[in-house]
Amino acid sequence: MPDTVSAALARARIPQEGFSAYVQEVGQDKPILAFNADTPRNPASAIKLVTTYLALESLGPTYTWKTTALASSAPQGGVLNGDLYLRGQGDPYLVLERYWLLIREIRLRGVREIRGDVVIDNSYFDVGDADPGDFDGRPYSTYNVIPDALMVNFQAVNFMFRPDAAHNRVEITADPLPANLKVRNQVQLVNGSCGGTRNRINFSVATVGGHDEATFTGRFSRQCAEYRVTRSLMKAPEYAYGLFRALWEESGGTIRGRYRRAAAPATGMRILASLESVPLTEVITATNKHSNNIMARHLLLTLGAQRFGAPGTVEKGQRAVQEELQRLGLAFPELAIGNGSGLTRDTRISARSLTRLLLAAERGPYGSEFESSLALAGLDGTARRRFGGAEFTGHMHLKTGTLNNVHALAGYVQTPGGRKFAVSMMQNSTGWADESQQALLRWVYRQP
Repeated sequence: MPDTVSAALARARIPQEGFSAYVQEVGQDKPILAFNADTPRNPASAIKLVTTYLALESLGPTYTWKTTALASSAPQGGVLNGDLYLRGQGDPYLVLERYWLLIREIRLRGVREIRGDVVIDNSYFDVGDADPGDFDGRPYSTYNVIPDALMVNFQAVNFMFRPDAAHNRVEITADPLPANLKVRNQVQLVNGSCGGTRNRINFSVATVGGHDEATFTGRFSRQCAEYRVTRSLMKAPEYAYGLFRALWEESGGTIRGRYRRAAAPATGMRILASLESVPLTEVITATNKHSNNIMARHLLLTLGAQRFGAPGTVEKGQRAVQEELQRLGLAFPELAIGNGSGLTRDTRISARSLTRLLLAAERGPYGSEFESSLALAGLDGTARRRFGGAEFTGHMHLKTGTLNNVHALAGYVQTPGGRKFAVSMMQNSTGWADESQQALLRWVYRQP
């Protein structure tokens, strides 16, 4: 262990037995540092390196997902007399703007009125009875969203709170607002300083009469500026339907039927519209740079569905990972990939294995695409604020990982002398890891 790293660990009271590191130069056969290298540890979000790299190798950089709108008959005179099926294939990046493009395509086909039901087909994935609150008891946090084959806009609603002194009330705006989500405003406008007051806003969610209802209570100071919070309050199929209906009616269309959830019939259906996702390279960039949990989980489910057939499950995804590693000649016997995102306590990998994966990616045909998907130290993504001002700013592509008592960092270091190193470090113990991580990165960066 370099003396500077040992000293940093000691200052942070991090026991050395709780720390692992492995550093090897690209193109070389032996590491320059191997410390507790074979100890299986929880890598937190750094496990996304495994998920995204294997997706890139297995599916290819141009792989895309399709979302389709189907009907049993063609529209006549602008009217669709039957049901409209919206079928998802697991697009991890079906954001609001892209969902609107699908709706626009249906309108361009001449449909203005849907007299049947809007049916959500999310059968391509099967995640069982997964609960978004299982990990940390925060079911409405967007990082805990459960995967769904028709996940739209990450199931997120942005709530904005503004003091309206003229009407002695607090204004609440929801964007987007699904047609089946009602907002009840019971927040009181009060006097006093803003500090801490706005944090007294609470909410509860209930299903009432076929729609979801979010009730906000608490206090909000007149002196507060606009306050924003993003939450995921609805289940994926209901959210997809509610947002479809809201956007459809905004465009001037009407819906006479109701909402249902069912798989589209295997025969007798015609495609009214189809939306292709952004390519996999863009998906893994968003996944790694911003450590997007739900996108990583969709990648694992997609791997399972593509290799073993739909529906995609976590178990199929885990089997697909092992088979793909075997195909690539990478044996990681200690690997436990969990749900592919790192948002579990039972994920495990060693520092040696994580570095070997980085070296394999560098040698592979998509090495540049993979490396560019990682955050640039001090410049963007999850590494933007952590290493700003350091001498190696902009010279490292890194993936971070953090949970309670878990700190991980892995990626590539480019030295001023033109050498490139693959680096992995993991800490599973108490103590803040920032100083020791920077010390190790600086030691690698200064290699002669």
